Amino acid sequence: MPGPLRIIYAGTPHFAVPALEALIASPHDIVAVYTQPDRPAGRGRKLTPSPVKQVALAHGVPVEQPERLRPEPVQERLRGYRPDLMVVAAYGLILPQSVLDIPRLGCVNIHASLLPRWRGAAPIQRALAEGDERTGVTLMQMAAGLDTGDMLRKGECPITPADTAQTLHDQLAVMGAKLLLPSLDDLAAGRIRPEPQDESQATYARKLDKAEALLDWSRPAAALDRCIRAFNPWPVAQTLYQGQPLRLWMSRVLPAAAVDVLPGTVVAEGPEGIDVATGEGILRITCLQLPGGKPLAAAAFLNARSLLGTCLGQDTGGS
Repeated sequence: MPGPLRIIYAGTPHFAVPALEALIASPHDIVAVYTQPDRPAGRGRKLTPSPVKQVALAHGVPVEQPERLRPEPVQERLRGYRPDLMVVAAYGLILPQSVLDIPRLGCVNIHASLLPRWRGAAPIQRALAEGDERTGVTLMQMAAGLDTGDMLRKGECPITPADTAQTLHDQLAVMGAKLLLPSLDDLAAGRIRPEPQDESQATYARKLDKAEALLDWSRPAAALDRCIRAFNPWPVAQTLYQGQPLRLWMSRVLPAAAVDVLPGTVVAEGPEGIDVATGEGILRITCLQLPGGKPLAAAAFLNARSLLGTCLGQDTGGS
């Protein structure tokens, strides 16, 4: 059996925390953690360490926070840790080839999709929004391209009608950690046969844009429901109500016949939800939020107001 590996871990957000915690608890030697520099956060815009940095400091692991990895002094410092392997999960910096070549076993990435589908920045959200039936995690040997490296292992899970980007994020983060540890032993022992990606099947998961969050009620209810769940918890889907943004957190599609009203019109409401006509079918909104308020279940929201007959989004010409 191979001995413990000297590992550098590179990650920044909450998605990268479970794998780091699993590595720290393993026999492997986590020689350093690389993470994004502290950023302003919260109402006070106070400099805040990343979730990964907080875990590393709590366990006494050295932390490095370079702005970029291309400068030679930065690479020389990384080289000084003498890593056997670098494990990367949602780090946020591009690793140049000169960095990929430093570890003896190269660099391995935990990517939240079933590659080659959904390479890029927002794989979880794009899988949800496009109606994929399954998603998962791919452990990949990193190459210079964007998520183009050979695949080492995969884990899969279904996407259910109740899933949001948050629930899938949490599930895949844990899945990635469970996939990683046995794979490291197999990688070190040469028991993994890397599988090249099929370029003809590749799709790109572009970064989320706040402008996408404004719903177009002329679209089918099923597509709008997927968008609402894909944009939960960020940027949160929204429509206009009385000239103000109304944020929509959760919904479900109703098996309903077509109604002869303008898309965006509230055709029914009750404790179970607020039913909105769309370009195809009815969408029931079950959790929503007014500006300055907090997210409310439909029943609580309707305690103080009625939306029946209102045409949502009408202030922007029906968008």
